[in-house]
Amino acid sequence: MRSARMTPTFHLLLIEDDAAVAQALQEGLRREGYAVTWKTRGAEGMALAQQGAPHLILLDVRLPDGSGFDFCRQLRQKGLRMPVVMLTVQQDEMDKVLGLEMGADDYVTKPFSLRELLSRIRAQLRRAYGDLSNAEADRLLVGDLVVDLSRGQALRGDRPLNLTPTEFRLLVCLARHPGQVLSRAQIVEAVWGHAADADIERTVNVHIRRLREKIELQPSDPTLLVTVPGLGYKLVG
Repeated sequence: MRSARMTPTFHLLLIEDDAAVAQALQEGLRREGYAVTWKTRGAEGMALAQQGAPHLILLDVRLPDGSGFDFCRQLRQKGLRMPVVMLTVQQDEMDKVLGLEMGADDYVTKPFSLRELLSRIRAQLRRAYGDLSNAEADRLLVGDLVVDLSRGQALRGDRPLNLTPTEFRLLVCLARHPGQVLSRAQIVEAVWGHAADADIERTVNVHIRRLREKIELQPSDPTLLVTVPGLGYKLVG
């Protein structure tokens, strides 16, 4: 039975070389109302991502023709901004951090339940394509930082900021609470859409650093996005 929440249908691209895993995922995701295209090689998935513009990509880390990390980096270098969820058997924290460094938005460690994966997918789609605006304003202003919710754009002065979907959602989260300290758990809930655990809280640090590199004039000495030791982060004007 198709889930009522999946209207209109979202197109997912699954890049996974394990046929048993891929077929099970296809079946489960299609039951939930998603359109799923399956590719076994990273290069084929890259070509389809450029031509078909899927709404979200499920990308295995270990592929026959290369690393999923490298393919994720190439996607971002080509300007493709759809959410990417990495699928990995690795428990090593550094692998997870590396995926985020390459531009991934989230990751799921195998073996995982379909319910967990669906939760991650829905959170990413909601944040990438849902209505980010609210009734109060279409733009958020913090100092010389402008966050245009209706257009999904951000500027520092007159300089456009080239943000990934996750970075933009993180900036929106902080800009909606200027001067207020937000804990990592609060940020995870707002940006990723699920409760925080130790691993996902650590990924906040990665995204904060990447966001600083794009919005700060001197990322090594931030004055806009600052750390409050022991508490979290805040955006100040």
